[in-house]
Parts: sequence; structure tokens; C-alpha cells
Amino acid sequence: MKEAARKKGRGCKGNARFAALVLSEEQRSALLDAIRGKIAAEHFELIEAMTQAFPELLGLLEQKGMSISRLRRIAFGASTEKTAALCREGAAAEAVKAPGKTKRKGHGRRPASSYTGAKRVPVSHPTLKAGDGCPDCQKGKVRTLPEPAPVIKVRAAPPITATVYEMEVLRCSLCGKTFTAPTPEEAGQEKYEPSVGVMVALLRYGNGMPFNRLEGFQETLEIPLPSSNQWEEAKKTAQPLRPVFECLKWTAAQARTLFNDDTTMRIGDLRRQIQAEKDPERTGIFTSSIVAEVEDHHIALFFTGRKHAGERLDELLRLRDTALPPPMQICDALSRNWPKRAKTLLGSCLCHGRRPFVEVAESFPQECLRVLKSVRIIYRVESRSKAKGYDAQERLAFHQRRSKPVMDKLKRWLEESFEQKLVEPNSGFGQAFNYLLGHWEKLTLFLREPGAPLDNNICERALKMAIRHRKNSLSYKTPRGAEVGDLFMSLIHTCRLNRVNPHHYLTALVGNASAVEADPARWLPWNYKEPLAAASPPQALSA
Repeated sequence: MKEAARKKGRGCKGNARFAALVLSEEQRSALLDAIRGKIAAEHFELIEAMTQAFPELLGLLEQKGMSISRLRRIAFGASTEKTAALCREGAAAEAVKAPGKTKRKGHGRRPASSYTGAKRVPVSHPTLKAGDGCPDCQKGKVRTLPEPAPVIKVRAAPPITATVYEMEVLRCSLCGKTFTAPTPEEAGQEKYEPSVGVMVALLRYGNGMPFNRLEGFQETLEIPLPSSNQWEEAKKTAQPLRPVFECLKWTAAQARTLFNDDTTMRIGDLRRQIQAEKDPERTGIFTSSIVAEVEDHHIALFFTGRKHAGERLDELLRLRDTALPPPMQICDALSRNWPKRAKTLLGSCLCHGRRPFVEVAESFPQECLRVLKSVRIIYRVESRSKAKGYDAQERLAFHQRRSKPVMDKLKRWLEESFEQKLVEPNSGFGQAFNYLLGHWEKLTLFLREPGAPLDNNICERALKMAIRHRKNSLSYKTPRGAEVGDLFMSLIHTCRLNRVNPHHYLTALVGNASAVEADPARWLPWNYKEPLAAASPPQALSA
């Protein structure tokens, strides 16, 4: 009894030590203010990150069903989730099937056609032109081939550059009056060109570079750009982009297929507001992502605040034409991702159904291998349907022929394992079974609905932008800052999904702000080049 009490007391003491390290937002701010400027900058950034990471780590440990393997993947990232790497039997089988080592895709020299944003300089032959006689055979005539021989030259430049115009000043030696040379027209009236705000937004919201880091980088390049100026330029640049953002929201609301999910986010002012509330209904802050498939295009939207992904989808679908049928919605099985008012045809992500088996594959390799192989067959069928160029109906028929027998067999095995009591329902392995069987209809929507996706991966990849921002910048300061970040992330990632240069696109919108405001539907990422080409030369040149 005494030994048990002693151990219990020691545990409580340990918990108290951990609790003392979990700081409130006010305590954390006070601590950082007290040491700011008194220690090296790199040490300050380390302490700042540690004070933020420790409460998150404790929060992960408190989550229901958190395992050591899952915590390790969250903290350090999963090296791979491939079937062959997770199960030894799978690795051995793959080794037998693949006797020769193949070159990894994406490794090798990039062709000149990949440099679509590069400046093109035509170079003529110094001694020959089309129609001249051949200097070799002396009989034929040379002609110009449609494809030139390219030579690629890559140069570097600072993200933000500057030009100092030094106007000559003359002064009369008798009366003392001064005469200053007129400012060149290219200098303009504003110190910062619109392209500065565009580049700052691309670096901050598109690639996760904090303002203070960009400030230090520019300082070393001898082109100062204070973080306060960066924010002002980004905020000013966001204003003419808002009509396009609203148009993208309306267009996404009419889509046939919608993907949604969310991740936690930090907003300093909003967190202090929540802490000041006596009994807040909810304490979480989230960035929600909604990705829409519209014909041959994709639209990515981001929303940050206290609302969940399902509530954001509800708000978006209020813009939907009432004559349209309910859209397909693909997400994970969390109920907070489901809209409460709008009707959708709900499907679940097959990767989320697979992942619980990934987490217990080390303990149950043979059983998990059976599930993982079945899911792998489904994705191979999907890959073949894309390679053959099937439309939605042909793809559905192909999956019903090839994938449905595999999924039916897997379901029978899952049910029989439970009936024969081969699986403990409350174990991690049993919970993986429960997840698959409990969401089977949603997970197999692709076997019943034309065009239904297998997973929510496109939305998961979109959320990486917000996660990168959270890791690098730690937090937004105000809801207004989060609103600006959502706008830029939405436009930048929509450009990436449609293979459009985001710098060229955003600069074109800012340079043609009046035309964009008048008709934003003509200035979407996939059609903006038509009105841009028709714009006046100064506007087109500025883009």
C-alpha cells in the first residue's frame, strides 16, 4: 500500500512539473518579451518554438487512441506508408516481382520545355539563312526547323530589388536657387511597385516565409524591407484581388464535387478573446480548406476562424443554385466536416480507412497486409482508368468490374473475423476494423456514383500550405491578418492546381484592377490571359 501511494505521489508530482511548463498566452508573451533582445536571435527563436510546441505535444498525448507509433509519425513524419515497406511479407513479395531496379520517376535532366516562365531569346545563324545553299553537299538548300536547339542559362536575383534614381541638383552661385532634374516617368509616384506586395504574399502565404525572416534576408542583400512595410504592401495588394476571390467562392459553390477538411491554427487576438470569455462554447481555432472540381479546373478556398470545415461548407453552399442537385462531398469521417443545413452526397476518404491498419501494421503484419493489398488493387484500377482516359460512366463500370469483387471479399473477411471473435473490438486492430465497417457505404461511394473520388488527398495537400504557415510563422496576429492570408492562399493554390504562374497572375490582377472589379469572372486563373492580351499596352506590360 505504501509503495503504491509513493508511486502515485511521484506521478502527481511529475504531472505538476509538466503543468507548470504549460503557459497561458499572456504568460508566454510576457516570457518572450522579457528575454527578447537579451539573447541571440537564433536562441530566442528556439525558445519561442519550444514554448509553443510543448503544449501541443501534451495535447497530442491526451488524445483518445493516441499510440506511440502514431505520435512518432506526427512528430517526425512518416517515412513511407507503402504496403511493401510496412509489412515484411509485402516487401519480400515485391522483391520477387521486381527483379530489375528501375529509375525513380522525376529524376533526371529537365527539358527546356519545362522552363515555361523563362525569357526566350531567338538566336539566328551567323552565316546562314533559310533558302541558302548547303555548305556541305553544295546541292541542296537549308530550311529552318520548327524546333530550335536550346541552351539554358539560369541566373539568380534577390526576391525584392530596388532602383535609386539620383536626380541631378543645380544651384545658382548668385541667388542660391536650386534646380532639380525631373523624376523619370518609370520611377512612378509610389515607392513600392505592386509587384512587391505580390512577391511578399507569395513568399509568406505561398511558401511559409515569415516577415521577419524575409526582412533579415533582404538586409543581407542590402535591399532593406522592414516587416511592417511587408504587411502594408501585402494588405494593399489584397484589396483589388477580393472580387476574384468572391467570384471563385461562387463558382466553387456550383461544383459537382467538393472536398473539405481543416487543421488547427493560431490567431493571437482571437486566442486572447477566447481566454477572456467566461464560458466559451468552443475554444478551437481552425483553417478550413474546400477544394472544388469545376469542369476541368480546380478551386482551392481557405477560411480561418472558430468555425469547423462543415460550417464553412454550409456557408459556401448558400451560394449554390437551388436548381442544381446536391454535390458530392469527400472528407474524412469526422462529423465536424459534415454540413448541418446543406444536403450533400457524402463519401469518405479511402486513405483514412487504410491508415488505421498502417498504424498497427508492425503488430499485425499478415492481417494488415491483406487490407493494404486490397486497397492497393483499388488504386491500381483507378490509375488504369485514368491512363485509358475513361469518362465518369466508363470509370464507374470499370471499378464495378474490377474493384467491387475485391471490396466485397474484404468486407466478408472483416465481418467473419468479428463473428469468429478473432479480433478484440477495443484494441487498435479492432478499431481499425470498426472504422472500415462503420463507414463502408461512404468509403465505397466510388462503386455507385459516377465520378466519385477515392480519397480526400487533394484537400489534404492543400492544407499543407496552412500547416507550413503555422509551423514557420507560429501564428497570425489578428483576424484581419488571417483573412488576408486566406485570400492569398486561395488564389495561389488555385493557380498551382491549374498549372498557372501565380506571380504573373496576381501581378496581372493588380495591374488591371478596374477591369477585374468590373468583370471578375473573366479574370480567373484559367481564362485571365484573354482579357490581359486585350488590355492596353501599359497595363499588359505591367503584368
